[in-house]
Amino acid sequence: GYTLVDAVRGNGRTCDLKNRTSGTCTTFTDADNAWGNGSYTDRASAAVDAHYGASTTFDYFKNVQGRNGIFGNGTGVPSRVHYGNSYINAFWDGSQMTYGDGASNRAPLVAIDVAGHEMTHGVTENTAGLGYSGDAGGLNESTSDIFGTMVEFYANSSADTPDFLIGEEIDINGDGTPLRYMDDPSKDGASYKCWSSAVPGSDPHYSSGVGNHFFFLLANGSGQSTYGNSPTCNGSTVAGIGRDKAAKIWFKALDNYMTSTETYAKARLDTVKAATDLYGASSTEVAAVKAAWSAVSVS
Repeated sequence: GYTLVDAVRGNGRTCDLKNRTSGTCTTFTDADNAWGNGSYTDRASAAVDAHYGASTTFDYFKNVQGRNGIFGNGTGVPSRVHYGNSYINAFWDGSQMTYGDGASNRAPLVAIDVAGHEMTHGVTENTAGLGYSGDAGGLNESTSDIFGTMVEFYANSSADTPDFLIGEEIDINGDGTPLRYMDDPSKDGASYKCWSSAVPGSDPHYSSGVGNHFFFLLANGSGQSTYGNSPTCNGSTVAGIGRDKAAKIWFKALDNYMTSTETYAKARLDTVKAATDLYGASSTEVAAVKAAWSAVSVS
């Protein structure tokens, strides 16, 4: 038979917690290598989605950013599915992924951007070590939203068309809206689209809006684009440089320059350094980084 163990990507495995919160997690097995039926009624459906999320995230960081997996050492990611009873969350605990089954155990939280988001917490932990309070907390969450989005674009699946929305497939709000919007973070009613003195004291899921807005502007520019209609906080017009360059800049800053006590002001300096390293001090890319930060009130 077959097991959900990825020998190509550091032996990452996917296992069934059987709706408990602890205890033995049983690696999925199958007789014919066809996993699940696409519905919550087959326990392997959530498992193969989680397995796909782990492999795609591993491949994105390795093939695009040059990082050898989440931990940087080629080790695969363990993924636990069917955690708890009607548990509406997914999380990274420092060593593995865990996915709940959602409302009434009928909506496992295994969407590709959720997987990429949570595993990026592992990358952040093993690079800059961003804290989880103040500006650093917002930057931590923003980093996960940025690379969760980039993993979704890397997957480029017709089942989940790539976009700059976060959690649009899991419907936690129950009305079809995403958790967060990167083009204009304030559309969720709680996130900040511009930096202010209120940002460092806010929940990281909301203070992340400043970084998300910066990244969207850097990638796509201000105003109307394919992926939304993005305002600026200073009335400026920003020209985007494309999401791939924007992500290269953010990752280099994360890997080389950011620290656990990062502030948004320091992130501006660090991304300018990263863009300078990659494209040169007088490049269009450096100018765009500066303009995008100014457009979200970070100077």
